[in-house]
Amino acid sequence: MSQPVFPPLLTGQPVQGGEDPFERAQAMAALGCDSGSVVYNNQADRLRVAIVFAPEVPLQDAMAMLPLCAVGFQNALGALAPPEVAVHLGWDGLICVNGAKCGMFRVAASTASPDEEPDWLVVGWELALLQTSDAPGENPEITALYDEGCAEVSPVQLVESWSRHMLTWLNRWQEDGNAPLHSEWMGLLRGVGEAYEETGVFLGTDERFGMLIRDGSNTRLRPLTELLENG
Repeated sequence: MSQPVFPPLLTGQPVQGGEDPFERAQAMAALGCDSGSVVYNNQADRLRVAIVFAPEVPLQDAMAMLPLCAVGFQNALGALAPPEVAVHLGWDGLICVNGAKCGMFRVAASTASPDEEPDWLVVGWELALLQTSDAPGENPEITALYDEGCAEVSPVQLVESWSRHMLTWLNRWQEDGNAPLHSEWMGLLRGVGEAYEETGVFLGTDERFGMLIRDGSNTRLRPLTELLENG
């Protein structure tokens, strides 16, 4: 099986079997691996990828890497998939293809303190390629890439395209800050303006991509740091 070719500044690290690239990337980051290390596992039914960042900003600002990687993914799959295929994102990391859950983004960092500069931050994503259920289509809210008319999209192509789009957005973020990324992300987010939990409405996000929820006359904020899986 061919391996992805990554642009300069990124280094590929394949893992085999059932190993989770997200866990491996965190272990590598804790040992001091280079920023831009991309760990990936391409299996028959799913594709998993994780990237190590070494932010030079406080965690609350470094969390922009989560929507940045997600927007890069949407741009990449949008470019490779047939034009009728819709790719949207959830604030919590959800990847939706044609309105159904197809994958997920995850994030971890060396600290959970918003004001502290993390030694490392890892963003991972997983995409279902084939449904493993005995009765595919039984749950219309869950899908897989190849069930949505994307059988021609190879995992290698997708990882390569994602890495390029992600780097483009990273360069733009470093030059222009959050505003262009925020604008792009808001156009891809599911659920804006819709009911959230039992009493709230998802209004959108603040300048740091935190979720704004209107609850009666009150507006509350869920910062992206709530999505961290460790600290």
